[in-house]
Amino acid sequence: MANHFSALKRARQTEKRSARNRSNNSRLRTTLRDLRETLAKGEKKSAEQVFRETVSGLDKAVQKGVLHKNTASRYKSRLNARLNALK
Repeated sequence: MANHFSALKRARQTEKRSARNRSNNSRLRTTLRDLRETLAKGEKKSAEQVFRETVSGLDKAVQKGVLHKNTASRYKSRLNARLNALK
């Protein structure tokens, strides 16, 4: 356990940041899972709606530093290709 004041403060900050990162990561993974499930069902209308929400979630993840922008772009491209395959 930390003894110095600065180390105690760092421990507190790390806990907060870890919780925030975990939350952001979880939110991203949930949106991706929702879209993949909708695509698997083959529902075109609802898949398009969920796709828009997922793209928004990916962009927010990039803003918050959860994903690199190229990784998010790759996800969007592949998911869009799967969506277009439904049509």
